[in-house]
Amino acid sequence: MRKNNTRKRAIALIMASMLAASLAGCGGNNGGGSSTSGNSTASGSTASEIDTSSHEVINMLVLGNRPTNGRLEAMLEQLNAILTEKVNAELEYTYVEWTDWQTQYNLQLLSGDTSLDLITTATDWLYGWENVIKGAFMPLSEEMLQTYAPETYAQVTEDGDWDICKYEDEIYFIPEDNYIQYTNQGMFYRGDWAAEAGIPDGTITEFEQLTQYFQWIKDNKPDCIPWDVAGKNLMGGVLGGYISSKTDYVCFNGVGVGNFTDFWGVMQSDGNTVTSPYMESDALYEAADLMKEWNDMGVWREDVLNFDGDSREEMYAGTSGADQHHAQTYYSTIVPNMEAKQPGSDPKFYYWGMENQNVSHPLKLHQACAISANSQHPERALMVYDLLRNDEECYRLLNYGIEGEDYLVTDDGKLARPDGWDQSKDALDSNFWLGRNDDLELQDSTWWDGTQDFIANLNSIAYDYPFENFIIDTAAISSQQAALANVLSEYLPQLAYGKFDDPHAAIDEMREELKAAGYDDVKASIQADLDAFVEEHGDVQFVRDGGSSAADTTTASSASASSASAASTSSSSAAE
Repeated sequence: MRKNNTRKRAIALIMASMLAASLAGCGGNNGGGSSTSGNSTASGSTASEIDTSSHEVINMLVLGNRPTNGRLEAMLEQLNAILTEKVNAELEYTYVEWTDWQTQYNLQLLSGDTSLDLITTATDWLYGWENVIKGAFMPLSEEMLQTYAPETYAQVTEDGDWDICKYEDEIYFIPEDNYIQYTNQGMFYRGDWAAEAGIPDGTITEFEQLTQYFQWIKDNKPDCIPWDVAGKNLMGGVLGGYISSKTDYVCFNGVGVGNFTDFWGVMQSDGNTVTSPYMESDALYEAADLMKEWNDMGVWREDVLNFDGDSREEMYAGTSGADQHHAQTYYSTIVPNMEAKQPGSDPKFYYWGMENQNVSHPLKLHQACAISANSQHPERALMVYDLLRNDEECYRLLNYGIEGEDYLVTDDGKLARPDGWDQSKDALDSNFWLGRNDDLELQDSTWWDGTQDFIANLNSIAYDYPFENFIIDTAAISSQQAALANVLSEYLPQLAYGKFDDPHAAIDEMREELKAAGYDDVKASIQADLDAFVEEHGDVQFVRDGGSSAADTTTASSASASSASAASTSSSSAAE
């Protein structure tokens, strides 16, 4: 949890209000697009002067499958009554569902849809910078933010985070920067089965131990698929996870090659030099060999590349031995659900980079809000967003539902659920991943009781990601990137799921085609951007809390793996 800066933020809010008032007196003008819905005022106007006489519908785009259990609609009925009273607006949802979500998300943003207002975005997995450059998002002036989202503006200003949201000196994102969420990826598995498989303490600490675990399931659990992965939705499989665990590679955000977001980056030991392990590292050979071994073992179903099922629900039901996602999903969702649905399963998490401490602190732009470039009422959208993020009544409704029906608050102030509540059937699924706020979060009473120790361990080994405000000129390389993406889409899914008879030959062939498609030109362009970044900011460093930098990582990797293993074993004894 972040430290409480309430007093400092209150001062910042007062200062922002005073500045807004002074700007109003100077006749400030709109810095974030034209107001077309009857609520236009100068962007320096104070809240009491904002014209909200016209009722507006604010459309929020989120990721996820739209729920069908009626709970979202019940929540919105109550939330919209409050929004109507406070800012004469109501909220509606547009969902980008998980099937083919990468393609559908980008198509939605660039469709010209004038109904969209608040957009869920991110710079690491939702193509944030690419969509800024393509013109999908509206620039937001500080005057506009102070006027229409004053509480959010004050908090982000106090935390000093607007600079990471800027492109060509204009703000395009509102960061979800007051919410701690470790999103380092890895594999969820059953500790009880891992112990039976002969893995010490049932705790996987090396990538290769997953093979031992999967083989035991294959041999001993005939009704269970070792990892029933939806390959259609995870086209790169865990190739990147293997590379992160076996090298000191760190990928750039915002320069994905098609659907493959971790193609370009640097090695921590040489942070000033652009590379791609998919092109230049032997680790890809090793990863592809392992994936072929897994495929031949029957770790996943034969038609894995066409399968888009739900391996998490299957893990809860005992028909899949593993699931893949990030740390917060582990301690917030996997542990409580597995303990309830598979008692004694001792759910554990092997995260990528455990062996070599290749883990970064949470990114402040892993989730963020943007305003659609086509929004017809951006000012009112910001007013609604400010309430959703900072008003306790709105926040609880949006994130937890209706008290007494969807959630309860315990005597000690924690989140609980009504008797019989089942996340698989009763979840709200409002997916407000663009403005969560630790100051208003209810600590979930169902979360794993080892959560804080687990987070503390990650904090102790993680480095600060140094590229949060490194923006690559993707327009200069778009055609070559598209050509590279075509090559990767032909080879990487097949490599990731072991479908080539000779993976080494396939990699060599892929690399020849990547070179012919313009790999060297793209690399040179990104290197020029990185050189300019280094000239402005200095040599790239991967600094940990203890002060060590990336250069120390490779020389201490074996000690790192040992330390991470011990930490994982310790935390698992306490109990996603």
